[in-house]
Amino acid sequence: MANLDLTQYLDYALIAMLVVVGIAIIRMKNLFAIVMLTGTYSLLSAAWFVSLDAVDVAFTEAAVGAGISTVLMLGAMLLTARDCKPEGKARHIVALLVVVITGAALLYALGDMPIYGDPNSPVNAYVGMDYVAMTPNDINVPNIVTAVLASYRGFDTLGETFVVFTAGLGVALLLGLGGRKEEEN
Repeated sequence: MANLDLTQYLDYALIAMLVVVGIAIIRMKNLFAIVMLTGTYSLLSAAWFVSLDAVDVAFTEAAVGAGISTVLMLGAMLLTARDCKPEGKARHIVALLVVVITGAALLYALGDMPIYGDPNSPVNAYVGMDYVAMTPNDINVPNIVTAVLASYRGFDTLGETFVVFTAGLGVALLLGLGGRKEEEN
């Protein structure tokens, strides 16, 4: 029971750090600092996913969120100014309105969600339970999510990897990171 309490405190601490970093990102004006803080946010998210025993999601968040995204944003920042331009009050009001409407929609949809741990919920009643039953015998991988992604959906995961690689390559080519030579006059 003591370990459960410590894990909960760790989760609360990570969530608090995510909130602080998120507020800092919103308040910053220096684009370099914002890019670095978004990388920090991704690493904190990955640590939280590890705490929730979602190691595969944590690995993806660390690799894509903190790694590739930070590098691509730094590359894009080379083509722009270091500081952002001040925005008008109208833009802030529109952004706040979008956040409030989205939050209200999410709170409204919360009532349709099944009760946590309900054995009769759709997640526990259909094909998901077949994967839970088959995984130990078919694959012998202790983490069912990893077994589904790596084995049952292996070709799909491979296709997603190619899509991410192609997107990164396209961004690199658009940014001119392919070693474009200067023309001499």
